[in-house]
Amino acid sequence: MVRGPSLQPVPGTSVRSLRRNRPRSVARQVFVLQVAVVVLLAAGAVLALVLQSRHDVDREARARSVAVAETFAHSLGLRAALKTPEPTKILQPLTEATRKASGMDFIVVMDTQGIRYTHPLPDRIGKKFVGTIEPSLAGEVYTESVKGPLGQEIQAVVPVFSPDGKVEALVSAGLTVKNVTGVVNRQLPVILGASAAGLALATAGAALISRRLRRQTHGLGPLEMTRMYEHHDAVLHAVREGVLITDGGGVLLLANDEAKRLLRLPADSEGRRVDQLGLERHLAELLLSGRVATDEVHEARERLLVINQRPTKPGGGPEGAAVTIRDSTEMQVLSTRAEAARRRLKLLYDAGVGVGTTLDVERTAQELADVAVPRFADFATVDLAEQVLHGDEPTAAAAVDLRRTGFSGIRDDVPLYPRGRLIDFVPSTPQARGLSSGRAEVVAELADAAGWHAQDPPRARAIVEYGVHSLITAPLKSRGVVLGVVNFWRSQKPEPFDDEDLSLAEELVARAGVSIDNARRYTREHALAVTLQRSLLPRDLPEQNAVEVAHYYLPAQSGVGGDWFDVIPLPGSRVALVVGDVVGHGLHAAAAMGRLRTAVLNFSSLDLPPDELLTRLDDLVQYIDQNAEGDGAQSGLLGATCMYAVYDSVNQRCTVARAGHVPPALVHPDGTVEIPELPAGAPLGLGGFPFESAELELSEGTQLVLYTDGLVEDRARDIDEGLDLLRAALAHADRRPQDTCRAVLEQLLPVRPRDDVALLVARTSALPADHIAEWDVPFEPSAVGTIRAKATAKLDEWGLSELSFGTELVLSELITNAIRHGSEPVRVRLLFDRVLTCEVFDGSSSSPRLHYATTTDEGGRGLFLVAQLSRRWGARYTPEGKVIWSEQPLPDPEAAGE
Repeated sequence: MVRGPSLQPVPGTSVRSLRRNRPRSVARQVFVLQVAVVVLLAAGAVLALVLQSRHDVDREARARSVAVAETFAHSLGLRAALKTPEPTKILQPLTEATRKASGMDFIVVMDTQGIRYTHPLPDRIGKKFVGTIEPSLAGEVYTESVKGPLGQEIQAVVPVFSPDGKVEALVSAGLTVKNVTGVVNRQLPVILGASAAGLALATAGAALISRRLRRQTHGLGPLEMTRMYEHHDAVLHAVREGVLITDGGGVLLLANDEAKRLLRLPADSEGRRVDQLGLERHLAELLLSGRVATDEVHEARERLLVINQRPTKPGGGPEGAAVTIRDSTEMQVLSTRAEAARRRLKLLYDAGVGVGTTLDVERTAQELADVAVPRFADFATVDLAEQVLHGDEPTAAAAVDLRRTGFSGIRDDVPLYPRGRLIDFVPSTPQARGLSSGRAEVVAELADAAGWHAQDPPRARAIVEYGVHSLITAPLKSRGVVLGVVNFWRSQKPEPFDDEDLSLAEELVARAGVSIDNARRYTREHALAVTLQRSLLPRDLPEQNAVEVAHYYLPAQSGVGGDWFDVIPLPGSRVALVVGDVVGHGLHAAAAMGRLRTAVLNFSSLDLPPDELLTRLDDLVQYIDQNAEGDGAQSGLLGATCMYAVYDSVNQRCTVARAGHVPPALVHPDGTVEIPELPAGAPLGLGGFPFESAELELSEGTQLVLYTDGLVEDRARDIDEGLDLLRAALAHADRRPQDTCRAVLEQLLPVRPRDDVALLVARTSALPADHIAEWDVPFEPSAVGTIRAKATAKLDEWGLSELSFGTELVLSELITNAIRHGSEPVRVRLLFDRVLTCEVFDGSSSSPRLHYATTTDEGGRGLFLVAQLSRRWGARYTPEGKVIWSEQPLPDPEAAGE
C-alpha cells in the first residue's frame, strides 16, 4: 500500500484557509443588506417625491387660477365694460393681455347664463361656457378639472358682484393639464438625479462601513467569529487577574476563574446580586455603588486586594460596572516598610521646616517637642543646660543640671517633670550617661530600668503605673558641644522603641541641635547688643529747667537697633533735644549709635547751630565710611538719620534741623496737635546736601514730641496711618510728659516691634522775666563801672550778694574785651536759673583765646581769671556777632544758713 505525503499545518495558514473556504464573510453580508435597504429607501423616496410634486403642482395651479380670476373680477372697468353694447370688443384685448402676463392658458368672462364674452379662441366667443357655474352664481369660488376647448383644463370660476350684491357676471381662469404635467415632468429629472446621487453616496458609505468591518473582523465569517469569542473566553478565565461585570441592578453578569478564586464565589454566582454572594460588607458596597475606584486596597479573607472599577454598559443594556481585582498580599510587607520610610522622611521634613522658625531658645525647644508628638512618641521632653538659655555655651560641670524647656504630650496629666523644672540627673540614669558619652540610648522596658528608677523612685513608679513603658534619650549636640538632652516616651503603642526608632530619634535631634545652637548664639549676641546699647544710651537725663522731659526706648524683637536720644543742657538757659536712628541691627548698629551720640555731645559743646552741627556730623559719617572701606562693610555706617533741636527758655524759641528724620509733633496748650513742615534734609553720610534750620515759636506748656520711625511705621500700617494715630494719642494738653509718653506707647507700640522705638516728650518752660536782666553798654571804657554797679544791685535783688565780687570781675573782663577787641553794639545779660549766667554780646566774630601770660606780659590774664571764677565759660556765634558767656554756681542754701 502506497501512502501519500503527510500534510503538516503551516503557521498562519489556518486563518487564511478559513477565509478562502468561507461562503460569505460578515462584512460582505452586511454590505449586501445595507445596499438592499438603501435601494428600497431610494425607490420609495422617488415615488413619494413624484406624487408629492404632482399634488403640489395641481394645488398651485388651482390657487393661481383662483387668484388670477379674482384679480380680474375685481379689476376697475370690468363692470363698466359689461354694461356697454359690445362687451367683447372691450374685454377681449384685456383678458388676452392679462392671460399672457399671468401665464394662464385662458381667461373667460361670461354672463350669468354662461355665454362667453372672451376666449383665447375667438370662435368660442358667444358660445356657452364648458363647466359648472351654479356654485359661482350662488356667490362662491369654484375650481374643477374639465375637458374644455383647449383640452383637459383646471379652471376656477369667480362671481362678479354688482353694488347691490347680486352676481351680474362670471370670470373663469385656468391652465391646461398638459402644461401642469409639463412642470412635473421638468422636475422629475432633478428628483431622479438627486435620488441617484443619494443612492450612490449611501452605497459608498455602505462600502466604507463594510471595508472597516472587514478590517476589524479580519474578513471572518460567523463561524470564525464564534471561534474567536471562544478563544477570548478561554483567555479571560486563564489570566491571573480577576474580572467582574455587573449590571445596573448589582447583578453579577460575568466572573472569571481568578475572580471566583480570590473572592471565593460559589459556582452559581453569575446571575445573582453581589450582596448575596457572601462577600465582605465593604466589598459588596463597593460593587453595588458602581462608583469609579482606582487601585483601592481592600482586605478580603486574609488577602489584600487591589480593586479597579469603572462604569460601563454591558451588551447595550442598563448601566453597569467592570471590575478588575489583583492579589497584592505579597506586597503588603514591602508596602508597610515603604510607608514607614515615608512617615520617617515626612517627620524629618516637618522637623526641618517647623523647628527653628524663630531665634528663641525656649520656643525652638518647644517646637522640637511638638513635632515629635504624636507621630513618633506619645510624650517628648527637652532639657537644656541653664547657660544655653542665657546664650552661653555650657561647661562640662554644668551640663548635669538641666532645665526642662520643652514639653509636649497626648495628655497633660502625665507625672513627668513639668516644664521649667531644674533637673539634676543622677549618674545611673540614661540621661546622665548620654550627656557624658554623647550617644543616644533606648530603654525598652522602663519598669525594669533600675538606674532610671534611682532618679526619683516615687515619680518613676507613678510614670510606669500611668502606662509609660519605653524611652529613648538622645543628647542634644551641636559642633561637638552637648547642649541638653531630649527624651521620647511611649505609652499607647504596646511595642517598645527599637533600633530603627533610635536611628530616627538621633537624626531628628541632630537637626534640631543646629537650630537650638543658632538660637543660643543669637540670644548671646542680642544680650550683648542690648547691654552695649543701654550702656551707650543716657541712664539719667541731666537736670535743667528749660523743659520737663519723659523718654522711652524699646529694642526691636528681632535684634537691637541703632536708635538713640539725648537731652543736652546748653548755656543761656537753653537745652538741646536729640533723636537719631542708625540703619541696621545688632552690635554694629549699637556701636555706630554710640559713636554718633558721642559726636553729637562733642559738637554740642561747641554751641553750634543745629544745621551746622548736622553738617559736621554728616562729615564725620562720611569719614567713618571712607576709612572703613578696607575693613569690610560691617565697619562703616550703613546710614543714619538725626534730628537736633535747641530750645531757648528765655525767648521761647526752638530751632530745629533734621537729616532725613521723621518730623516732630507739637502739642499746643489748647490741645491742638501740629506736625510742622520742616526741611527734611538728606540722611547722614550722603554728603553734598546742605541742611536747613527752622525756628518755631513755642508758648509755655507746649509739648515737643521727638521719635523714631519705628513708632509710626509697621508692616500692618503705613506712615500716614501711624501719624494719624500719633495725633489722636497726643490730643490732650493737660497731661504730664510721662502720661503723654505712656498714652503714645499704648496707642502705637506693636506687640512685637520689628524696629527700635525711641520716644522723647519735652514740655517747654519759660524763664521768668524777673530772672532776666539785660543792659545796652555804651562803646566806651567808662561804661564798665556803670554796668558793674547795675549788676551788683540786681544780684542783691535776687539774693545772690555772695556772687557780686566774682560777677564784677567777670563782667569787667568780658565787657573790656568786647570794647577793646570787638565792635558795636555791646549788650550784657544776666540769667538767674540753676546757675548764674553772665553773657556779653558784641558785633564782632573774633573769638577770645585762653593762654598763660608770662611774667613780663602786662595783660592776658583776664580770661584766665574768668575761667577760675566760673564753673565753665565759652563763646557762641550769632547772626549779629558773638556771645561770650560765663556760668557761676549758685550758693548752697544750707551752707548759707549755717
